[in-house]
Amino acid sequence: MSLSLYSGKVAGKVLFIQLLSLLVFGALFALRSPQWGVSAVGGGLAAWLPNVFFVLFTWCHQVKVPAAGRVAWSFAIGEALKVVATIALLIVALGMFRAAFVPLGLTYLSVLIVQILAPAVINNKG
Repeated sequence: MSLSLYSGKVAGKVLFIQLLSLLVFGALFALRSPQWGVSAVGGGLAAWLPNVFFVLFTWCHQVKVPAAGRVAWSFAIGEALKVVATIALLIVALGMFRAAFVPLGLTYLSVLIVQILAPAVINNKG
């Protein structure tokens, strides 16, 4: 589920909660070793940064009266850029920085799970 389906206020809250989970996992893995902490932050950033760029992209392409099909193309292009950015960040983290796979993968998945669960929690409270 993508952040564009939510209001801007909810998207901002979800991004903030994702950032918090990224930092918490990074700190917890850093207790084991600094390399694991950096790897965890790299995995979290690989999930979080593309979401930030996607939200910025969709906010920049909002118009009062969209042309037919423009919203769908904007969404598709944004999602494609998000996937490419995620893959590139994971390649950089694993290939260039030699990140440890376990903390990178677990933090990446935790940030994605937050993206799925946080809107339901936020909407139930509001």
